[in-house]
Amino acid sequence: MNHAIVQAANKHFSSNYFEARQKFRDYVRDAVVGEAAVYPSPARGPGGEELSTDVVWFGNRGASKVGILISATHGAEGYCGSAAQLDWMAERGHENLKSDEAMLLIHAMNPYGFAWDRRVTQEGCDLNRNFIDFTVTLPRNDGYDALADSLVPSALEGPVFAHAEATIEKYRSTYGELAYRKARTTGQYRHPTGMFFGGFGPTVARETLERIVSDYNIAPRRLVMIVDYHTGLGPYGYGELQCEQASGMSGYQRARDIFGHSVTSPDLGTSSALVLNGTQDDYWQRILGDRHVYVCLEFGTYPPEVARPVLRADHWLRTYRPNEIDGELGRDIRRRVKQHYYPDSADWKEMVLYRSRQVHRQLMVGLRG
Repeated sequence: MNHAIVQAANKHFSSNYFEARQKFRDYVRDAVVGEAAVYPSPARGPGGEELSTDVVWFGNRGASKVGILISATHGAEGYCGSAAQLDWMAERGHENLKSDEAMLLIHAMNPYGFAWDRRVTQEGCDLNRNFIDFTVTLPRNDGYDALADSLVPSALEGPVFAHAEATIEKYRSTYGELAYRKARTTGQYRHPTGMFFGGFGPTVARETLERIVSDYNIAPRRLVMIVDYHTGLGPYGYGELQCEQASGMSGYQRARDIFGHSVTSPDLGTSSALVLNGTQDDYWQRILGDRHVYVCLEFGTYPPEVARPVLRADHWLRTYRPNEIDGELGRDIRRRVKQHYYPDSADWKEMVLYRSRQVHRQLMVGLRG
C-alpha cells in the first residue's frame, strides 16, 4: 500500500460540493502564486446556498502552452476531479512549470450538479451533450424517442413500470445491445426531462466555460492540453483516457503520443464510451483545432445497468415528484446517485490519485514536447 497516496486521498476527497470548494480555495490561497477568480452561478444549493465555478491560473499569463484541468462537467462526478486538482496543487505541480507554460484549474464546471449530486446542469442538461451548434438542425435520436417514456416512466413500480421494462427489453432484443446503448446515451434534444438531454440552447455552465476561455485568452495559444475528469464508465477504479470523436483520428494520435497506448477512441471502438453528440471536445476542436489535446479521464465505478435505475430515479423525481425533492425520498435518491459516481472507499480513491498523478506528469511532459 502506498501510504502517502492513501493519506493524500483522505485529505483531498470531500463529502460534498461545499467542502470541496472550500478546500480548493484554501489550497489556492496557500499556494500564493496562483491567480484566482470566481464565476458565480445563478443556481442555488439544496439549502439555498450560493454556488460558483472557481478557477486558478498558475504560470505566465502570456504562455504559449497551457494545461487545463476540469472537474464536475457532470456534477456528481466532481468528487473525483476536485480531489485530483487538489492533489496537483498539494504536490506543488506549479513549481514544475517552465517560463512558457501555464496551468488553468477549473473547479466545479457544473456547480449545480455537484451541489445537488446530479449529473445534469440546473437546466436538466447533460453538459457533455450541450456543446453543439444550436444554429443548425439539432441531431436526431429516433431510438431515444421510441424509448423516452420507458426510460423515465411515470411510476417506478406497478403496471406502468413493468410495461416500461418490457418495452426496453423488446427494443434490446430487436435491435441489439449496441443500438440500445446508442439510443440511451449518445444525446437527445427533444425530451427536456429525459436522460442525456443536450438542451435547446447553451447552458449556463457552457457559457461559463466560454467566458473563462475568453477571460484567459485561451484560443490563440500554440498548445492547449485539457484533462476533463469523469466517473461511471469502465472497470472499477481504472482511469481510462478517452478521446472524443470531435478531434478525429488526428486528435487521438496527438493524445496517444503524449499519454501512451492506453488512450482509447470511440472511432476505433476501443473506448468504453460511444460516439457522442455535443461533447466538450466539440468546443475545443472548434476554437483550437490541431493545437489542442483533449482527454476525458474516466474512472470506472459500477456497471451501466446499475447506473440506469439510479439515473431513472433522479429524472423521475424531478419530473413526477418535484414536491419531494427536499424530502426523505429526494435525499435517498441523491445519496444513490452520489454513491454510484463516487464510491467512497479507500481503494477507489487511491486508484484515482495514483492514475491522476501519472496523467498529470504526462501532461507536464507533453507541454514540453
